[in-house]
Order: sequence, then structure tokens, then C-alpha cells
Amino acid sequence: MSKAEKDNIYEVIYQIVRHCPKGRVTTYGAVAAATGAKSGARLVGYAMNNCKSIRPKVPAHRVVNRNGLLTGKHHFETPSTMQALLEKEGVKVKDDKVVDFETLFWDPLKELTL
Repeated sequence: MSKAEKDNIYEVIYQIVRHCPKGRVTTYGAVAAATGAKSGARLVGYAMNNCKSIRPKVPAHRVVNRNGLLTGKHHFETPSTMQALLEKEGVKVKDDKVVDFETLFWDPLKELTL
């Protein structure tokens, strides 16, 4: 993938994640599916890891793994930052897992008109 192609797909990923509402979470796989790349969950993870300086901001803390685990927490300023940001939005986290994950899950394929 060329740098231009990577930048373009990252921007698509960022746009989708920016739509995830406060107090909700989505998954790497759900975002990947919304881009048309169902097997692109890892690419979404790379994009979230690279979005720190992107403006407008990308709420990467709202993207978790398919089980609701905060697998990306080590890519934040501190390992507790991701949980703190979610809890600030009213999302309960216990043992690095989103409580009521199924209820809080935001599916871009269902929620957005792409």
C-alpha cells in the first residue's frame, strides 16, 4: 500500500471513528467493515495508534476489541488513560473490559449512512 493509499484509508477510518458518540464504543472490526475491509481490524488498530496528532481529534479511546477489551490502552499517554477517558464519558470499565459492552456497542454499518 502506498503512503497516499494508507493516508486515504486512515482518513476514512478517522471519519468513521469521529462519528462514534460519547458514551458508546465501537470495535476495530466494525470500523474495518464500515470501510469495506472486513479483515482490516489490524489496519484500524494501526490508524488509531497513529492518530495522536490528527486534527480534528479522533476519539481512539472509543475503539475496543470485539469482546470489549481495552487492548489499545498501551498506546495512550499512560495505560490508564483510555479507561479514564471512557469513564469520563460514563462508560464503566472493569478489569480492562467495557461493562455492558453489547448495550454500548456502536455499529457504524447500522448507525451511519455510508
